[in-house]
This record gives sequence, structure tokens and C-alpha cells, in this order.
Amino acid sequence: MALEADVLSELRSLRARVPHLTGGLVASVDGLVVAHDLSGPEPEGVAALTAAALGVAARITEATGRGGFRELLVRGDSGYIAAYAAGGAMALALVAGPASNVGRLHLEARRSGRRIEDLVDLALQRQERR
Repeated sequence: MALEADVLSELRSLRARVPHLTGGLVASVDGLVVAHDLSGPEPEGVAALTAAALGVAARITEATGRGGFRELLVRGDSGYIAAYAAGGAMALALVAGPASNVGRLHLEARRSGRRIEDLVDLALQRQERR
């Protein structure tokens, strides 16, 4: 599938640009994995948990009048998990080490989220033409 290969390429490029980024995935907001670059955690489990967390985050932003969901950052003892909207139907979830520069992570992940959104839109347009 071209979309999966393109998204995987973007994930690998992101990993190369962000020090201490250890992996990532793109999934639908329903928790279905599109592509992943994770070694360790099971992609399907991370995608499902990301979808659940995004659902709560979206409700919090709505309830507090902060607009649509854009991103979520969770810090644990051993690093970070970050999730970003990649259009209305996809999410980008990243796993990073404790020495990560969170500002750099946000900057690069936001750019990748926009590229992934464009890739998904292009794939949908191709599908509609068939």
C-alpha cells in the first residue's frame, strides 16, 4: 500500500531529525495502525491507548472552550509519549527518551503531522478517482 510506505518514510525521517525519539506510529482516531516505527511496545496496543487518550483530550479541549484537539504530552519516569492530530481522521503518536528536547519534538512532530495529513488526503483523492 502506497500510503503505508509514505507514512513509514515520514516516521523514519522524523526519527532521524529528533534526537532521543525512539519510535512512532500513525493510526486512525479509531485506533487502527496505518504504519509504525516502534521497537518494543506493541503497535496495536499503543494505537488503541492513543485513541482512548485522544478521546478524553478532545472532550477536555471542547469542555474548556479550547477548540479542537491538537496535541497531548505525557511524561513518565523514563521519557515521553506525545500524540498529535494529523488531520481529522489520523493521529501521530511518538515515544521519546527522558533527555528529549520537548520543544524540538513538538516543532518537528507538528510538521510531520501536517505532511501525514497531506499524504492521507492524497491517498483518499486517488481512491475516489478509481
